[in-house]
Amino acid sequence: MGVALKNLVEAEKIELDSLFNKAIAVDAFNWIYQFLSIIRLQTGEPLRDSKGNITSHLSGLFFRNMNLLKHGIKPVYVFDGVPPKFKEKTILEREKRKEEARKLLEATGDIKYAQQTAELTEDMIKESKELLEAMGIPYVNAPSEGEAEAAHLVKHGIVWASASQDWDSLLFGSPRLVRNLNITGRRKLPGKDVYVTIYPELIELEKVLSELGINRDQLILIGMIIGNDFIDGIKGYGPKKAYKLVKEHSKEEVFKKFGWGEKEEEVFQFFKNPPVVDVEIKFGSPNWEKIKKILVDEHEFSENRIEKQRKEYEEAKGRLNQTSLSRFF
Repeated sequence: MGVALKNLVEAEKIELDSLFNKAIAVDAFNWIYQFLSIIRLQTGEPLRDSKGNITSHLSGLFFRNMNLLKHGIKPVYVFDGVPPKFKEKTILEREKRKEEARKLLEATGDIKYAQQTAELTEDMIKESKELLEAMGIPYVNAPSEGEAEAAHLVKHGIVWASASQDWDSLLFGSPRLVRNLNITGRRKLPGKDVYVTIYPELIELEKVLSELGINRDQLILIGMIIGNDFIDGIKGYGPKKAYKLVKEHSKEEVFKKFGWGEKEEEVFQFFKNPPVVDVEIKFGSPNWEKIKKILVDEHEFSENRIEKQRKEYEEAKGRLNQTSLSRFF
């Protein structure tokens, strides 16, 4: 879910090619859940091999990452660690929604509920990491929230930006956030025969704070007032009303107004100083033998489709090398 700052923060539209040669930290669980939810048969069932193993996550990881690599973008996957105790309510609510969706799917047979029943297992996480390694894509195991670790990587220059549909990275202090990296292109509006073009968006923290005339502490307060994964929002407060409040009142006054105490202070401090780890990132090249072993030999993907991606990658790599060299002349 994350915090909803869309009506308050102005994003800059950018071209995918502007991210050439840039390392981008992505929320691994968020993306893999998307693959499990969206990549399905017309019956609503996820993709499976002949042994019954779900392969939607592997399909999504391979083809999306190949698209990024062919644009010269260097993804770094960040996997969540142990969630903070104050996220328990959100996790329980998500499980409840999944259970309700399962019941509705059984009762109605409507495949729209199938997408809401996606489960990410330990085996899927292990398989995902093995495929990333084979593709030469590094990953990081965060001690707690992946968004916090991604922000840490950006702040220390290990990656250029974090990528997420949520705005939490800004609360965690990420200097740059890229949205729509995973849904770029023409998309059909839900329930309408209308298509729109979706571009990647860049949000820079310092620019946001400067334009709003606030500091990061005040931004965190706004995120707490409107609600996020760690705390329920205050009823009747959207981004604009919360912004007006923090502009006119101190943190202490805001806490007093809402009767907040130790629990809320713990959430505030978690955004300011979350558990993170220092890591060294190393990028590699796709190992096509390993990729084919995982996708073709073990999970029965089409070898022709994998080979087609290999050829397109090699062609794109040649073009990117020429583009990179031309920048020196």
